[in-house]
Amino acid sequence: MKLHIKNGRLIDPANNIDAQQDLFIAAGKIVGVGAAPADFSANKTIDAGGLVVTPGLVDLSARLREPGYEYKATLESEMQAAMQGGVTSLVCPPDTDPVLDEPGLVEMLKHRAKSLNQAHVYPLGALTVGLKGKELTEMAELTDAGCIGFAQAEEPILDTTVLLRALQYARTFDYTVWLRPQDPYLGLGGIAHSGAVASRLGLSGVPTMAETIRLHTIFELVRATGARVHLCRISSAPGLELIRSAKKEGLPISCDVGAHHIHMTDVDIGFFDSNARMTPPFRSQRDRDAIRQALLDGTIDAICSDHTPVDDDEKLLPFGEATPGATGLELLLSLALKWAEECVSPAQQGLSRAVAKITTDAARVAGLPAGQLKVGSIADICIFDPAIRWKVEAKELASQGKHTPFLGYELSGRVKTTIVAGHIAFERV
Repeated sequence: MKLHIKNGRLIDPANNIDAQQDLFIAAGKIVGVGAAPADFSANKTIDAGGLVVTPGLVDLSARLREPGYEYKATLESEMQAAMQGGVTSLVCPPDTDPVLDEPGLVEMLKHRAKSLNQAHVYPLGALTVGLKGKELTEMAELTDAGCIGFAQAEEPILDTTVLLRALQYARTFDYTVWLRPQDPYLGLGGIAHSGAVASRLGLSGVPTMAETIRLHTIFELVRATGARVHLCRISSAPGLELIRSAKKEGLPISCDVGAHHIHMTDVDIGFFDSNARMTPPFRSQRDRDAIRQALLDGTIDAICSDHTPVDDDEKLLPFGEATPGATGLELLLSLALKWAEECVSPAQQGLSRAVAKITTDAARVAGLPAGQLKVGSIADICIFDPAIRWKVEAKELASQGKHTPFLGYELSGRVKTTIVAGHIAFERV
């Protein structure tokens, strides 16, 4: 299939492009930017007049719920959600059932995903067997099976010696370890940010020091081992200050933030809205503002959807009993654009910067062959209308998980077409 995308505003932060340029695709790859190659004849022409053409979105955390949690979501439903959200590359945490700690399980997941011919799926292998925090997995075998890094998801490693050995091993083979910094004991059982709102509502709290204490530990281990660590879902202002200092020191670290945390605070719990039950919890306005600033100054490398579909039986419960998580694949683009609208001045090229955080920068963090539109690269493309306003409604979401704290909100930016490896995987009528 040869495609010609014409008249669109092409935004490719990796190659410093933000201009009206045509794009030419053949054999699943980009063969021309601006000008067609010799003897190019398109089978299909897409008129992107008034639309934005970007690399396909790269999501650093999307739980597809397979294997083991098909009652919450299926690969088919979540891949369709990814297509409707313009997401062409998905990084999956290892907390499936069974856990992704065996090469055969990783190969099965990748085979299932490939058979659907939609988004590229990049699993994270379990750092320890069964995510129990005791015995290291066979990282080399998991890498050969297709894992791009290793993580514990939400399961802590209680024995710091085990984490030290994991980082030593990862450094030897140049693997990236993905960690969510939260002390396993501080705030144990907590369900909201420790502060005035939690106190008023009578909810047990998770203090910001749960994040900062764990960050101190991780940084000491990184200094000792030189291992590359990606910090997942940073949520607090003090935590961001520590990361900013560690980056200035030259430690090999990167970090992301969940798209919901750029906009929501603990006040959005309202009258115990279980849709606002998240991990980590929504924190104070000061923390939210620090997240927005850290995206601007580059302390936070990327925005992820933190897509965690939860079914009605586990969400329509009292706040403290509800399962944390929210759908996010179809909101990732709009929430990134909302950040740019509210926090980035026109002189700072807000649209381009928002696109970078969910394409180029995310791909760089994960080491993926994605996130750019240069000649020769895989033709993963998102075409969207930045001007369209749409209302977030459960019935409009393709994901099997219909719960998000943004239900009822009106957001900007609607995906029109998603192209994966040169084939049109989604077109909005």
